[in-house]
Parts: sequence; structure tokens; C-alpha cells
Amino acid sequence: MVPDILEKARTVLTAPGEFYRQMPKSGGFLEPMLFLIVMAIIGAIIFVSLGFLGLGSFSAMGVGIGAMLFMPVMAVIGSFIGGGIMFVIWKLMGTQEPFEVAYRCVAYASAIYPVTALIGLVPYLGSVVGIAWGMYLMFIATKAVHQLNEKTASMVFGIIGLILIVSNISSEMAARRMATNFEKMVPAMENIQNMEPEEAGKMVGEFLKGLEKAQKENQTGEKK
Repeated sequence: MVPDILEKARTVLTAPGEFYRQMPKSGGFLEPMLFLIVMAIIGAIIFVSLGFLGLGSFSAMGVGIGAMLFMPVMAVIGSFIGGGIMFVIWKLMGTQEPFEVAYRCVAYASAIYPVTALIGLVPYLGSVVGIAWGMYLMFIATKAVHQLNEKTASMVFGIIGLILIVSNISSEMAARRMATNFEKMVPAMENIQNMEPEEAGKMVGEFLKGLEKAQKENQTGEKK
């Protein structure tokens, strides 16, 4: 089963048009869900391995067995949410295909997870490439599976991709600021038990102010 999944992933990555043209439109949710889980596990292993090496977007943050279990679960949940969103979008564009087809298109696009996990070594690049690549695969699926207008599809997914990229970069910038503030506080937190109550309170207050400032900057960036 795993070799078959890996071969499908290779086809999605190297010949997405061919894959989506040949993709079965029925057969239940189990097969595409298993594909998604395997891709999510591989992506999680790469992410965790990079974290242990001190690499990746947030170094060792979130590294561990918990992350490897959490990521596939969230991927499955996200695939149904994403499938539902894509089902609505494709319906508005004029498709007659059922929800299962939309879910299959989204689930098989998870072939990019391991690649974007590696690209994530470069700050911001992983999320940008992941979104752009995902939108491209949905564009291909629109033509190959749903047989909808190519010009409309390029406009729809281009706009959605741009909005997601801007939002994602803004969120990642805020997360990095918060991570930096937290790392600066770690040495002081280790000595907090030796501080006077007034000093400890002042330190915590400064930390909270830093978090509040990062949150406000994030909100300002999203409004822009």
C-alpha cells in the first residue's frame, strides 16, 4: 500500500494534470484519507527531525512525539474543512461533481507536505510555496476533474492564493516576534524564584506588554 501511495505522490508532484485526469471520482473517502495521513506523517517526521537539529522555522519549538501525532490529526480535520470550502467554490463556478470529488482533489494535493516541510527551512518560503503550489493544484483539478473555465479558475485561485499568502506571512511574522520575546524571557524565568516579588511582577508585566505589542502589530498588518 505504501509504495502505491508514494507512486501517487510522485505523479501529483511531477505530472499533476495527468494525475487529476485519471483520478477516480468515486470509491469512498478511505483511500484519499490514508494518502493524506501518510503524507502528513512524512511531513511531520521531516519537521520534527529538523527541529531536533535546531533547524526550521521555529527551531526546537513543538518538537516531539506529540507533534508527530498532532499534525496528521489536524491534516485530516483540515482536509474535510478544505474539501467543504473547495466544494462550495467549485459549485459556484458551475461544477456538478459531489463533495467526494472535491475531497479527493484536496486530499491528494497533500503530496506537497513533505516538500514544503523541507522548504520551510527558509523563513516564510515554506508557507508561501505551500499556498502557491496548493492553489496551482486546485487550478489543475478545476480543469482536469471539473472541466471548468481555465481563465475563471486562474483568476479565482490567484486571488485566493494572494490573500492567503499575505495573511500567512503576517501571522508568521507575529509568531516569530512572540517566539523571540519568549526566548529572551527564558533566562530570566529560570531565576524568577530567586527574585523579589516586585522584580518578578515587573518582569512578567514587561513580557505581557511584549506579547500585546506583537498582537497589535499583527492586527495592523492584517488590516493593511
